[in-house]
Amino acid sequence: MKRIVLPWLGLALLLLAAPLVFPQSAALSLLSQMGTMVLLCLSYNMLLGEGGMLSFGHAVYSGLGAFGAIHLMNRMSEGALAFPLTLVPLAGGLTGALCGVVLGYPTTRRAGTTFAMITLGLVELVSACVLMLPEVFGGEGGISGNRVIGAPVLGISYGPQIQVYYLIAGWLLVCAIAICALRHTPLGRILNAVRDNPERAAFIGYDPQRVRYLALILSAFFAGVSGGLSAINFEIVSAEYVGALRSGAILLFTFIGGTAYFYGPIVGGVVGVLFSSWLSAYTQAWQFYLGAFFILIVMTTPGGLASLIDRGWRTWRDGAFDRRLVWRLASWLLAALVTLAGAVLATEMAYQASLGSLAEGSDGAAPLQWWGGTIDVHAPLPWITAAMLIAAGATALTLWRRQGAGR
Repeated sequence: MKRIVLPWLGLALLLLAAPLVFPQSAALSLLSQMGTMVLLCLSYNMLLGEGGMLSFGHAVYSGLGAFGAIHLMNRMSEGALAFPLTLVPLAGGLTGALCGVVLGYPTTRRAGTTFAMITLGLVELVSACVLMLPEVFGGEGGISGNRVIGAPVLGISYGPQIQVYYLIAGWLLVCAIAICALRHTPLGRILNAVRDNPERAAFIGYDPQRVRYLALILSAFFAGVSGGLSAINFEIVSAEYVGALRSGAILLFTFIGGTAYFYGPIVGGVVGVLFSSWLSAYTQAWQFYLGAFFILIVMTTPGGLASLIDRGWRTWRDGAFDRRLVWRLASWLLAALVTLAGAVLATEMAYQASLGSLAEGSDGAAPLQWWGGTIDVHAPLPWITAAMLIAAGATALTLWRRQGAGR
């Protein structure tokens, strides 16, 4: 019983204490985005991790759920409906589930690569329809709303960002518990069976298409809840919410975290928001770093970051952390940081040089402002330095791997 309750209690305490550690408004906004993305990745992993269904169109259900939530908020602002804002994400979830009922049936009639291609066509179809119906979806500008509706209840108006964060955290905790519980239901178990061997599941009396269909509806519901929370957080919903780029980002974040572990999408959602929201404030090449990081995870750690966490925990639990292992990890980390420093320096110089914007008084150069210094991207010395860092770090990593193989 303790093994079941303690992780959820720890997650609840973490969600409760996060704003106390990071009380700044920018940090609260970042935490709110993490909460909605984590829930979206958890809902997506119900398809990919539990059911083996690679979908390129999961943003459709969260985006349409967000549109349903923003329309409800606007009706509430006009006084046409009396509905508590706290339950608006539920309306987004029901919208997502309804879309799953309509769109999921033809989608789940096929599995594997065919299913993936159908979802890719679906996301393009819905994106086009959103732009073709501006009176419903607001066109390219989207639909805006106001989350501060009516008189405050118990002092809660959802105007301050801290109140919105706790709303997102509460829904995230409830939905995460529900998703985890669904994994242990008969539907969750038979979904795993359909993923591993659909022929055998059909032989014992289960229809694989029906199982996939039900799983997609449930996944669409939780994705719609995430979309409703995003609508409350940003107070605007646009066509980008249902686009292929957002669907691709969900796939990347979930895979980076690890699809074989329940907490993998949680890790992936946090890392993904750090890349897209935090890192983008420091460099315009953040998408390059995200793509490179994804390739690195696929090539070296197919199980995602969660597999590294699980491996480290098992090593710590078994008492295998000795001085030799700590020294090896420290040497690997140093070599990795040297390689990363060279790669980042080369990337930033290449990106700066590609901009073609010439600074005044720089004699035709486009200087790079990096770590408080100015680097001439057309001079040979910075490029030689970056190449030497990459070569030294890569050599050290190769020697480290060979020593590990020899052991």
